[in-house]
Amino acid sequence: MRQITNTHTGKIVSDTDLGVEYLYVGDYGKENNIKADFLGYTKRIEKVEHKSVDITDKLVVTVSSQKSCPMNCNFCDCPKLGFHGNASVMELVSEITTGIALSGVKHGSRLNVHYARMGEPTFNYNVITSARMVAEMLTTPQTDTTFDTYHPVVSTMMPKSNKHLFDFLRTWVETGFIFGGEDGFGLQFSINTLDEIQRNTMFRNKSLSLQEISDIIKILPMPKKRKYTLNFAVTSQCNLNVDLMNKYFDKDKCIVKITPIHETVEAVNEGYEIVTDFDVYEKFEQPLVREGWDVIVFVPSKEEDADRITCGNSLIALYD
Repeated sequence: MRQITNTHTGKIVSDTDLGVEYLYVGDYGKENNIKADFLGYTKRIEKVEHKSVDITDKLVVTVSSQKSCPMNCNFCDCPKLGFHGNASVMELVSEITTGIALSGVKHGSRLNVHYARMGEPTFNYNVITSARMVAEMLTTPQTDTTFDTYHPVVSTMMPKSNKHLFDFLRTWVETGFIFGGEDGFGLQFSINTLDEIQRNTMFRNKSLSLQEISDIIKILPMPKKRKYTLNFAVTSQCNLNVDLMNKYFDKDKCIVKITPIHETVEAVNEGYEIVTDFDVYEKFEQPLVREGWDVIVFVPSKEEDADRITCGNSLIALYD
């Protein structure tokens, strides 16, 4: 069975037969929901108002790389489904192309594909194959769907049990050098806090240590136009100490992205603070900016959280 849930800017598809969930949404635009001084977006964002979007400007398709997830992060609903393995190449391509087809877009300015709905993508080399195949499909002369820019992004929790983690990351980056245009393929690391005890609680001891993550990033190739993203889904109690950031990471290779912990069922059950006060973000952002870091603060609208399109959500995992 395939159940389609409408959102304010797109649709969520829950395929209970295949055990995957994917979605497409539009984008409010950088000027509306991010603050990033280095990009010229310097306005405080007290509240993101919902507005109509043109999905031909930027279409975001978010797909499941696995059928649920083995990581069991304590702010994420995906593990409630029970883990059922990797999505195949054809399933991944189908998730992406079906998301595009449902959107109705034939000629768009930008397509972002996020491997971030369910699953830890570094466990599944089919992710790399599917991203390459879609790049090839979008540039074949026979295609009836085109985008000026195609940008797939892998978001990883850096699992300590993945013996092939570095090889996956290196292959992903190098494949992006060939098939990802001037931006390359995107790579985002889920860090959340620079306090190891907090991290171990959030990731239930399944993520590498900060030093181990640092060592891997150091030997990854220098990214193309877009730096690697260090993602911090924060509460007011998280640690984004500038000295620690400088110790572990290279500002010439990485940017910092600050977001809230999203209001998932699991996050609420675990008692997580859902940040709505921009002062909290600014407390973390400003010392890093003064130290020369590129920092993006991303603030979702209440509609995006209510629609369950943000990271950590999984409608299929909550069905009976």
